[in-house]
Amino acid sequence: MDKQHKNYYLLAAAICVLLVCGLTFYYFFSAFSTSETTSYIYIDTDDNADSVVAKLTPIARQHSLHGFTTLMRHTKYADHVRTGRYAIKSGEGAFTVLRHLKNGMQEPVNLTIPTVRTVERLSAELAKHLMLDSATLASALKNDTLCQKYGYDTTTIACMFIPNTYDIYWNVNINKLLDRMKKESNNFWNADRKAKAQRLKLSPNEVITLASIVDEETANNGEKPMIAGMYYNRLMLRNAEYPNGMPLQADPTIKFAWKDFGLRRIYNKLLTIKSPYNTYVNTGLPPGPIRIASIAGIESVLNLTHHDYLYMCAKEDFSGTHNFARTYAEHKVNAAKYAAALNKRGIQ
Repeated sequence: MDKQHKNYYLLAAAICVLLVCGLTFYYFFSAFSTSETTSYIYIDTDDNADSVVAKLTPIARQHSLHGFTTLMRHTKYADHVRTGRYAIKSGEGAFTVLRHLKNGMQEPVNLTIPTVRTVERLSAELAKHLMLDSATLASALKNDTLCQKYGYDTTTIACMFIPNTYDIYWNVNINKLLDRMKKESNNFWNADRKAKAQRLKLSPNEVITLASIVDEETANNGEKPMIAGMYYNRLMLRNAEYPNGMPLQADPTIKFAWKDFGLRRIYNKLLTIKSPYNTYVNTGLPPGPIRIASIAGIESVLNLTHHDYLYMCAKEDFSGTHNFARTYAEHKVNAAKYAAALNKRGIQ
């Protein structure tokens, strides 16, 4: 073979190599997603290889999807489908996408614990962001044995949920979720907070229970320490009239007992309900929180305002704040103003 023909063969071979490299890059390494921002797909227990492809199709470039399915067949991805929330980042190719999916290299969700009133509602909200069934989660939170594992019972388990935002994998199971919440609760209750609770002669669960009542009374964080101080005064009062402490008489606990959170006025007929959450009848705190207490609410109890008020009533200007009183006579005047304002607005 003369030199000229040899050069022709080398050129042809080089072109073939470049063509193969170009096609390989085009199908397997060029941008998979049509979006310039990160997209996410969610793979659950019902998914298989075909359904994963169906979920990728709306965001994939056609040639990259062909590359993905080719790789999928040759790497037996059908036998390695893993649940999770996966990020498809701009610029990533089919090879990288498949590697992440096959190896379970998922992205966590930013899970915010909501300050809701019941475990059913908590479960429903968490299930919106996790691969969990809300009914199954609610059932777990009502399971005495499971709650006891974490040091709570079914009335206090809500105390374990500190309403921060956490990075959690979408496909987390119930046990791992609760393990994480217990760990975060332990971290929240540091030495400083425990010492403050101890000075108040309250356990962390009692602090959170009182905080949940304060949260229900007002959304005004600036006023919460005042309200916490008022309820704490009632809780700790001991005299001839109240040898076991003054009843908290907290209207939000009556709403919780009736499970009617839309009540605007608490009439005397509602105060007869037989419930451990009826703080008009029972002294002390209710068995557990009446909602997931906010951090502001918890801090308002730990850093409550020390004063001598025993009564409060919503202000007649509907500002969301309260008039405080030291005596029942003063309180009746404030209550009459608020009742008149309710009547004027036709609020029943």
